[in-house]
Amino acid sequence: MTLALILNLAIAALLCGLLYWQQTLHATLSRRVFTALGLGVALGAGLQFVYGLSSPVLAATNTYLDILGTGYVKLLQMIIMPLIMVSIIGAILKLRDAGSLGKISALTISILMATTMLAALIGIAMAKLFGLSAVGLSATAAEVARGDYLQNTLGAAKAISLPSMLISFIPANPFLDMTGARKTSTIAVVLFSLFIGISATGIAAKQPEIFASFNRFIEVAHAIVMRMVTLVLRLTPYGVFALMAQVVASSSLADILNLINFVMASYSAIAIMFAIHLSLIAMAGLNPLRYAKKIFPVLVFAFTSRTSAGSIPMSVQIQTTRLGNSEGIANFAASFGASIGQNGCAGIYPAMLAFMIAPTVGIDPMTLNFILPLLAVIAIGSVGVAGVGGGATFAALIVLSTMDLPVALAGLLISIEPLIDMGRTALNVSGSITAGTLTSRIMGQTDMAIFNSDTELSADADLDNAAPRA
Repeated sequence: MTLALILNLAIAALLCGLLYWQQTLHATLSRRVFTALGLGVALGAGLQFVYGLSSPVLAATNTYLDILGTGYVKLLQMIIMPLIMVSIIGAILKLRDAGSLGKISALTISILMATTMLAALIGIAMAKLFGLSAVGLSATAAEVARGDYLQNTLGAAKAISLPSMLISFIPANPFLDMTGARKTSTIAVVLFSLFIGISATGIAAKQPEIFASFNRFIEVAHAIVMRMVTLVLRLTPYGVFALMAQVVASSSLADILNLINFVMASYSAIAIMFAIHLSLIAMAGLNPLRYAKKIFPVLVFAFTSRTSAGSIPMSVQIQTTRLGNSEGIANFAASFGASIGQNGCAGIYPAMLAFMIAPTVGIDPMTLNFILPLLAVIAIGSVGVAGVGGGATFAALIVLSTMDLPVALAGLLISIEPLIDMGRTALNVSGSITAGTLTSRIMGQTDMAIFNSDTELSADADLDNAAPRA
């Protein structure tokens, strides 16, 4: 370990100490996360400025920062399955109404799919406005290699179909899915939890003592799991700090400037879609500014970590303790939103790529003959991509191959892929929370006293005082 590396880690430790000091002062979770974001940007930029992008010292520093950043993400992934199971089963035991359960599922999925198609339209509009086109773009060796990889992956993408994906959601071995072994494990665990909850309510009248015992067991399990969630989420500022420092330290400014037009178009589309989410919240009779302030921490985490699935625990917690959504709806929205109808990865991104690449094969991307089939493919693909690793990449492959467009050209964007993916992931999570909030509002299950509360709680109090609700 070199002296430079030791100095870098000491500075990182000092900045983490500053975040801990904020915690001792009972600063709000939003303030601590925002501070962590700023400190991460400053550290990452400073490291790259001092050592240079290709420096071994910088690479070694990022390796140690990865322990904190990726370690935090893994802790969140650890609690996803237990959280989904106890929350959904508990909600069904309180609900005892299969009809309401069907309405909740249908509403949530419908909103996710509708907003994804709308996001695709926004992506097309921004691609047109910024004049994006793959015609004449040159490729470096890395981009050529990426294009070859995408071409070789095309077979796997073509093998994905809506029927096969829907079948993969069914948990043939639920205990295997609890380990997260399959890409569709999250949805499979949701379905398995639904079966358990519905089966338990079926014996409530015939065997009330057994039902009461099981209900008590779920209550105890829920309390323990939620405490575990609280302990993990207290580490959020530290995880955000490390993840952001890594991203900034390893990002090439030259590559970003070279494709700045695509970056600006992408983030313009993402910003417009965020505004649409807030407009939908306002149409539901909720204060959009208060809503945005309350969901800010989970959006920052999604932005820095680039993981929709890893955001599920924080999304559920914020929906229930800050937005007043019912716990069952919050879990449905967070779980489905991490797999189905992702506004950023399955909506904006493949639509913009298709628009850019179409002119290379002589297709006018502004005709209805191109746009209408594209929207239909994106809607179906937003389900088909559900359980596949590298969601945005496979969404693009599915759309491009179905539209008979050359997939290798997507490799031209490899250098700025991480930067764009940050915004896409935050939008995915925003879309799932929007779906949960609208569904909860429509079903009349929103606790307006919680939503309208302006009390700024500390991060610890905010999480510890979470009350489980159906």
